[in-house]
This record gives sequence, C-alpha cells and structure tokens, in this order.
Amino acid sequence: MTDQPIRRALISVSDKTGLIDLAKALEARGVEILSTGGSAAAIRDAGVAVKDVAEVTGFPEMMDGRVKTLHPMVHGGLLALRNNDSHVAAMDEHGIGAIDLLVVNLYPFEATVAKGADYETCIENIDIGGPAMIRAAAKNHGFVTTIVDVEDYDALLAEMDAQNGATTLAFRQRSAQIAYARTGAYDAAVSSWMADAIGQEAPRRRAVAGSIAQTLRYGENPHQKAAFYTDGTGRPGVATAAQHQGKELSYNNINDTDAAFELVAEFDPAETAACAIIKHANPCGVAKGATLTEAYKAAFDCDRTSAFGGIVALNQTLDADTAREITGIFTEVVIAPEATDEAKEVFAAKKNLRLLTTGGLPDVRVGGQTLRQVAGGFLMQDKDVGYIGLDDLKVVTKVAPTEEQMRDLLFAWKVAKHVKSNAIVYVKDGATVGVGAGQMSRVDSALIAAKKAERMAEALGLAEPLTKGSAVASDAFFPFPDGLMEAAAAGATCVIQPGGSMRDDEVIAAADEAGLAMVFTGMRHFRH
Repeated sequence: MTDQPIRRALISVSDKTGLIDLAKALEARGVEILSTGGSAAAIRDAGVAVKDVAEVTGFPEMMDGRVKTLHPMVHGGLLALRNNDSHVAAMDEHGIGAIDLLVVNLYPFEATVAKGADYETCIENIDIGGPAMIRAAAKNHGFVTTIVDVEDYDALLAEMDAQNGATTLAFRQRSAQIAYARTGAYDAAVSSWMADAIGQEAPRRRAVAGSIAQTLRYGENPHQKAAFYTDGTGRPGVATAAQHQGKELSYNNINDTDAAFELVAEFDPAETAACAIIKHANPCGVAKGATLTEAYKAAFDCDRTSAFGGIVALNQTLDADTAREITGIFTEVVIAPEATDEAKEVFAAKKNLRLLTTGGLPDVRVGGQTLRQVAGGFLMQDKDVGYIGLDDLKVVTKVAPTEEQMRDLLFAWKVAKHVKSNAIVYVKDGATVGVGAGQMSRVDSALIAAKKAERMAEALGLAEPLTKGSAVASDAFFPFPDGLMEAAAAGATCVIQPGGSMRDDEVIAAADEAGLAMVFTGMRHFRH
C-alpha cells in the first residue's frame, strides 16, 4: 500500500473543463480510459482512445442515465483489495478489471438550485452513481486514486510524473479526504435544499459544508489556527471580493469587513451615497451624503479615535477624492462594489491597505441562515432580514416626529440592527453622532454613546455635542424610563424603539413629560 501504478482510469464528469487535456495526458502515459455518456463522447471526439463503461458492464445506460455505473464490474474494480487473495480470485473469476484512478465530478445540483429551478429539475440533478463511485474509490485509497476537482488535474499528472506513473499513499490519502468532503458537502446541499422545499424549518438532522477560500495566518489571536471557507451562495461581500492590493486578510479583518459591508448595503446606492466605518464588528461611524466623500467625512467625525485602524465600507464606486480622504488615517480594509483606476492609484501608495471590490451589494432582504457554535453543538437561525418602513411605525407620544426626524429615526434604526446589543445609536442629519454597543445595561450604552459625542465635540471644536437635537434608536425596548431619560439628557428629541415592555406606559409617559417624540417598530434587532 505504498506507490500504486495507474494503468486503468474511469472518467465521468459533468464539468468538462480540462477533460480533453487530462485524457490526452493519461493516454500519453499509457493509461487505459473508461468513460460514460457525454464524457466518453467528448474524449472520443478529441481522438483519444476510450472504452464505454457499457462495454465493460454488458448493460447499456438506462432510465435516462440514472443507471450506468451501479454495477459489480465498476464497483468491484474500485473496491477490490489488490493484496487480498480472495478479492483477486473473485476479480479473476468474474472478469473484473482493476480501476486505479477515478475522476468524477458531480451533477451540478448546487448550480441548479441557485438558478431557481423547479422541484423536479432539482431532483433530476441529484447525482447517485457519482457519489457511490467516489465513496468506493476513496474507501479503497490504499490502491485507488480519487480526483473530484478540476483544479487537482495538474497535481495528479505531476504526481504521476514524479512517481513513474504511480501515486503515493500520502497523495491518495489527501485525495480521499477531499473526495469525502465533496460528497459530504453535496449531501449537505441536497438535504438543506429539500428541507426548505418541503417546509421543514427544523429538520431532525442538519448538515453544513464549505469550501476552503483561504488558510489564515491565525484566528482571533496568534495562538489560534484558522481558515476561511465559503458556502457557495455567492452573496456579494468579502467571500466573493477581488483583492487589489495589500497583505492577506486576517480572521478579524474578514469578520469586520463582512459586518461593514452588510451594514452599508442597508442604504440603496441609487438614493444616496453611504459609508460605514467598523471596528471590532461594531460601527464607529455611519453616514449618508450627496457624495461618498461627504458620507465618509461625516462617518469619520462620529468617532475619529475608534476609526483608526478600522474597516471602511462604501455602497458606491470608490472614487479618487474619497480614496484620498480615507488615506488620511491608517485604515485596514476598504470594501466597495467597484473602484475607479484613479482611486486604485491613490491607494497604491498605501501598500498595507487592502482594497476589495465585490461587483455589487448584497440584498439585505434576502434571507439565509446564520450559525453559532456552542459547546456540544451549534445554533442555527434565520438571518435577520427584518425591515421597517415609514408605514410600519406607530407614534405613541403626544408629539409626533417631523419628516426630518422620521428620516433620521429610520436611519438610526438601520444602523442599530448592526450594533451589538445592548445598542443605542444617536443620529443627526443622516449621520451617527454617538454609538453605544455591547453593554450589559441599556443605560450604560446610552451614556457611553453620549460621552463619545461629547469627546468628539471637543475634538471638532463644537459648542455642543451633536447629540443635541438628535434622533436615538434602541435595538430593543426600554424596560424602564431610565435609559430613555439618559438619551433625553444627551439632547435627543425623538426616539425609535420596538416597544413591548411591561412598562411601556411608564416609558411613554416619561417621553411625553420630556417633550420627546417616540415611535414603536414592533420589531427588535438583538445582535449578540
């Protein structure tokens, strides 16, 4: 079970990328090729000698191709132990030839689902023979090499050249692990799709899978190993972005960049330019403006101290003027749908700054699931795609917000959705002016946000903090009037919150006494 020569290969692929080059390379190395259906036809049309599996099994492909490789002549050739006398005798008795190499990629089930195909079409794109052969060959990796990814074709040929037409056990073990991960991911995709298709919100078993995107230098801390995996959904963001410059993203960079881009996507680029600056997955400044430069400056002025070394997300194409503003301080990552050539030239002078472009914004109304690991398992929930519009708000105080206040309240609400609980967000003129995040007490969040605004007022030379005359959002209800009164003391004149507390009447009465306008959303946005 060391080096195993490859004399006979079975190739059956849906993705024909690289197929002909591989077939020619194997033929040149003296390998006999078996194949099926379209793969066999393509190989034959390229002038490479190939034998149809139907010739080997003695049965034609049938039932619309559902049955073609599920046969002892195939699986015996994959599963036989070459060093087991009884296995060898059974092969000789039944005329089963050994298969030393299996090259299979599966029906494009995930792509079929992504295109929005109907139920029956998705069912027909569930591969059966492919996974069965992959599992058989991978189990017998002591003798059989299994290749399931096009990107491994070159590695296979290089291995054969280095080993005089054979593969090492170490190579076959690595290939087997990849093979089992592929079938596992495939089954996870099928089971998850089916759970959704038949309306099972919490199926008895739930499988998740991912594909390696990047091996990371370390995790949250240098002593933690880490890697980044993609889930195949193709949602625009850090997982799909092109990196134009700068060193590799770290674990924390990826986490923070995702948080920043998901937040800025709340603001329609057709309506306004918007910028979000993130530090430790929390926004330290968010603003909209007539231009990206204007939005960036307003976001930066919310908390200049925290913005240092932060992540900047933009909802429109990055231009040179905005790029020059951003380079005024140290910034880790900038992510935007696109960037002009001039903007890229500006950033080129900052070699450590990472620039990512995504080609678009994620749709914040499109759902999905989020996962969080706990000891002994994981929690799964729907992504928070809750949306509140003007018509969803309920005015509960004697004073109603003005149109301008309503705009700021809705802006603050969108930001609060992305702030760690307990969240308090002060907004004035379409920009955050104070953010309190992740506190055990909502009162503390209100105080911290107000204190940050006071410090920024001093730094900017303002006569008073920008929380004076601001709108304030709370991600969950005020259980007592105290948190609301701290916001009022900071100068807030209007409030948006979910409502639903046992003491709503007390909170509303306190707001009326303070002359505040307050609206209820009926929806909360906890983010732990």
